[in-house]
Amino acid sequence: SVSSIVSFRVDSVILRTTSTTMEDEQIAELKKRRTFRKFSYRGVDLDQLLDMNNKQLAELFHARARRRLNRGLKRKPMALMKKLRKAKKEAGPLEKPEVVKTHLRDMVILPELVGSIVGVYNGKTFTQVEIKPEMIGHYLGEFSITYKPVKHGRPGIG
Repeated sequence: SVSSIVSFRVDSVILRTTSTTMEDEQIAELKKRRTFRKFSYRGVDLDQLLDMNNKQLAELFHARARRRLNRGLKRKPMALMKKLRKAKKEAGPLEKPEVVKTHLRDMVILPELVGSIVGVYNGKTFTQVEIKPEMIGHYLGEFSITYKPVKHGRPGIG
């Protein structure tokens, strides 16, 4: 009876391994079939955005961000960009970069920042924000809410 239990377990392991390899193949096929919509900001692909200089990029942004870029990035935003580049470089090819904390809520998100993780200060804590291509042209502060939304309960007295 002991040998029958062992053989049953061996058979179940073999069955499991064959089913997982079949599942892996099916998952690989699904990944191949599923195509992602290529991101473009105002008709320009992300690769082309990364190759642009600040002057060309400013032409695509809204007026306030355009003015900010035309006047030049100041010392603090440049320091943040430098830290984010360093964090991205130190991370492995498939790893997420380390969080870089900042108080710069008014920093315009540039294509170079895509893929970085920024801790944006909301007045109390640092909210982790992973920068995605859809965020280009927005401000960091838009993704770190500064207040706690009201939860309406029973009315109080008075």
